[in-house]
Amino acid sequence: MCGINGIISKDNNREAISNSLKKMNQLIFHRGPDEDGFCIENHKQITVAMAMRRLSIIDLSTGKQPIYNDDKSIVIVFNGEIYNYQTLKAQLENKGVIFKTKSDTEVILRLYETKGERSFAELDGMFAFSIYDKKRNKVFITRDFFGEKPLYYYQDKQNFFWASELKSIVSNLVTKPQISKEGLNLYFRLTYTPAPFTIYDKIFKLEANHYIDYDLNEKQFTIHKINAVKKEKQDIAFAEAKKQLKNRMLQSIESRSISDVPIGTFLSGGVDSSIVSLGLSQMNNQKIDTFSIGFDKASFDETDKSKLVAKRINSNHHEFIISEKDIAKNIHEILLNFDEPFADSSALPTYLVANKTRGFVKVALTGDGGDEVFGGYNKYYIGKLNSKYTSIVPEFLHNASKSVLNKLLNTKDDNRGKRFKLKKAVNAIHYNNEHYWNIISLGFSNDTEKLLKPDSIQLNTFNYYKEKSGIKKPKTVHEYREIDRHMSLEGDMLVKVDRTSMQNSLECRAPFLNKTLWEFANSLPEDYLLKGYSKKHILKEAFKEEFPENFLEKSKKGFVVPVGDWLRSGLKLELESYIETSFLEKQNLFNIDYIKQLVKNHLTGKEDNSYKVWTYYTFQKWYVNLYV
Repeated sequence: MCGINGIISKDNNREAISNSLKKMNQLIFHRGPDEDGFCIENHKQITVAMAMRRLSIIDLSTGKQPIYNDDKSIVIVFNGEIYNYQTLKAQLENKGVIFKTKSDTEVILRLYETKGERSFAELDGMFAFSIYDKKRNKVFITRDFFGEKPLYYYQDKQNFFWASELKSIVSNLVTKPQISKEGLNLYFRLTYTPAPFTIYDKIFKLEANHYIDYDLNEKQFTIHKINAVKKEKQDIAFAEAKKQLKNRMLQSIESRSISDVPIGTFLSGGVDSSIVSLGLSQMNNQKIDTFSIGFDKASFDETDKSKLVAKRINSNHHEFIISEKDIAKNIHEILLNFDEPFADSSALPTYLVANKTRGFVKVALTGDGGDEVFGGYNKYYIGKLNSKYTSIVPEFLHNASKSVLNKLLNTKDDNRGKRFKLKKAVNAIHYNNEHYWNIISLGFSNDTEKLLKPDSIQLNTFNYYKEKSGIKKPKTVHEYREIDRHMSLEGDMLVKVDRTSMQNSLECRAPFLNKTLWEFANSLPEDYLLKGYSKKHILKEAFKEEFPENFLEKSKKGFVVPVGDWLRSGLKLELESYIETSFLEKQNLFNIDYIKQLVKNHLTGKEDNSYKVWTYYTFQKWYVNLYV
């Protein structure tokens, strides 16, 4: 685990390029504090420079990067873990390939040496890596199937940069980059910015399951998909599917537990983290370490569930109760480490659990991806209800009653209860199968036209993703899941875990994020995933005998924190500074009257606007840090 950086430059000043590369690398020191590595090569009038920072997990003694092939014609820097590297290595050794290290990095290199870029499809893991092939005069920059590891890139007339974090690229620009209209609108709709966009104009994220092919002779690049996603349905009985699922899940947990350093699990007490913790405990002869975060606000605390699982699997359980004071100490560094606005408030406790966990282990397994893979979100159920609702309730009646329902369902306290969820469901209803795009809009939804000034508004915000996925009007759970794989999984969930864990030099691995598991779930009938009110139905059925009766059916809030309350208390003065008229006039992005009223209604307790105000707050915190 580490971070990578790279430069392709028309400048042959090695010292200047070396200094830029070192600066880029130093900015991601937290991603790999154990060691670093550099290489700078010249090709005619082009300089290729690559660097990495390493957090040593596998092959602690001989895995230093960059790694070259025998004649030094191919070189690689790599961030991540390849879970099937031992299998791939054995296959290569059977063909006579000789290895110099025990690292998975060399396996990628030797596999590429044998099969070229076709080899990328054989890798099971989380990764971002770059390979410079001198004989072909090409650089390949690659990102894993789900996008667990980040990769940003930028090109101007002189240079092409790529990096694991935005800060490494921004630090090399002569002037501060302009704000991207696409990124701005996506952020305020979603609370994050999914690939290929960022908040910056002309700086992009490489999409998951893609690679860049940079031709040094032509001085230009193309982007290609790595794996085609299988969507074939299979005729399989529920009992057999359940059996296969359990075996596949345990195999994935085992493959993600290979490590030369101590390993534990994040245990929230939900279905996914409980299954991962159970699997890891069954594969170890001694007690495993489990870690959970609780909250001093009782309505948000769910540590009773994690305690029950920890007792069940007999783990060394570590529980940390946090308060607003704990967040206040770290909120600045947590939010700004994302390098762009990021309003998923669960990043705050994720950072703290990673921080506490790093004091005991270097690797933690998580339950991330379980909801996307096996259909666990409430929004999937709400999406299915939309079709039933719109077939019964006439559109004119819904529109007439919507404003009344919104008033009746208004809440003043940030508790994310039934009224909050019902209000969101009511506002997501759409009579032209656009409902799911409303459901995933966790920020300002359709209010961006009220929030932003006309020059900043981009209509049809989701067009790119509708075209990319081929799903313009999603109606099925499988279509909802596919949209989430492209957007919320890559842009939100995995960003949150990667940045907060790497900020603490902790490696997180997600056994649910396995391409074969994804395709297996794709092949199943939808009612195996969502049956009536039962979400992740087949997953819970596969493991229910391992837990107390009905435990896996218990509802769970998710990793939420009471930011709405904190905005009214410890963060109030800072928030108020972000709605000062002179500041907003100079910024020239927002409709001043609208945002002032929205924030004041929240601060005075007139209504709970937690999601919107937090989204606005995190944007302004980022903006002030960079531009003011």
